[in-house]
Amino acid sequence: MKTLVLNCGSSSIKYRLYDGETLLADGLAERIGESSGRLTYHGKGEAVEQTGPIQDHQSGMERVLQLLTHPKTGVLANKEDLTQIGHRVVHGGEAFQQPALITQAVLQAIKDCIPLAPLHNPANITGIEVATQVFPGAKQIAVFDTAFHQTLPEKAYRYALPEAHYQELRVRRYGFHGTSHKFVALEAAKVLGKPIEDLKLITLHLGNGSSMAAIAGGRSIDTTMGLTPLEGLVMGTRCGDLDPAIPGFLAEHLNLSLQQVDQLLNKNSGFKGLTGHNDLRTIVAKFEAGGEKEKLALELAAYRIKKYIGAYTAALGGLDALIFTAGIGEHSSLFRSLCVEGLEFLGLGLDLTKNQAPLHPDLSLTGSKAKILVIPTNEELMIVRECRSLA
Repeated sequence: MKTLVLNCGSSSIKYRLYDGETLLADGLAERIGESSGRLTYHGKGEAVEQTGPIQDHQSGMERVLQLLTHPKTGVLANKEDLTQIGHRVVHGGEAFQQPALITQAVLQAIKDCIPLAPLHNPANITGIEVATQVFPGAKQIAVFDTAFHQTLPEKAYRYALPEAHYQELRVRRYGFHGTSHKFVALEAAKVLGKPIEDLKLITLHLGNGSSMAAIAGGRSIDTTMGLTPLEGLVMGTRCGDLDPAIPGFLAEHLNLSLQQVDQLLNKNSGFKGLTGHNDLRTIVAKFEAGGEKEKLALELAAYRIKKYIGAYTAALGGLDALIFTAGIGEHSSLFRSLCVEGLEFLGLGLDLTKNQAPLHPDLSLTGSKAKILVIPTNEELMIVRECRSLA
């Protein structure tokens, strides 16, 4: 069964083609609509790069098809050789707890969620509509970033706002990175050799965008991101948790519009706001050279994560494993150590040698009550598995 996984942005198409769970080809069409478009393809041991204008998503998808079916480098006999397409959709609201076969009703429900994800859902919808035209014989399946967190209890997802704001505007915690949190939780169960139903886990998806989840028996019971991806942890350019009065204070004293405040909190805060840089590698290098701003930024971000580890351990009623994933979580030994430093009382003991050069997912000291794991995420493979669940 061949599955094409698509992640469509406003000016890009990221794609991966699988046969079962074997990766056959992948690539990226970017800067769509610009004169400097770029299309990459990797398949059959070959690498292809094309530059030049890509008029729109339709044109980009058709060129991806040409590469996938190319007589020399292609991996599909023809477009009918493709069984299904899995679409990453950022926001499914309360309508979707599972992946969904895309019908007109499902597509309309995704459109109804545009106010909740105005920067992402429109691009995801474009990808669905274009893929349906280019691959009319393939099943189209939506897999939602928010779906995994739809198991949160009401006490975890509601805000202490007037009831009408929830009933009329659906203002609540939704959470994101659900596909990643689910994937690494399931992989952790394999590493631990225990059924996922018996485990209490905390997953940390740490990248330029970061979030955590408390997972009990395979079900998300709390997560750090909220109505939007702005809430929670310190991120590359996002502030994370903030006194709700601060946006109004900034607007009044700096004469900023709501849009300017939103831009400040989402694009110019977090690590970038604290240090001028949003790339953790740069921040770590400057920290190691004695940078005081970088020291504060790392300590502040790690401190917030520690608070969530404590809170989520309490919510779970214990902890079997803490799982680091994504770019920072997988690759920054320094930041992992800062996040668990001083948490031995929770049963978390980090082996510093293992942490420095991980050869195995388990970075824990021998005899640690709760395990510290590092597991590479694979959201595309999780989308393949979610699609297969509908077969």
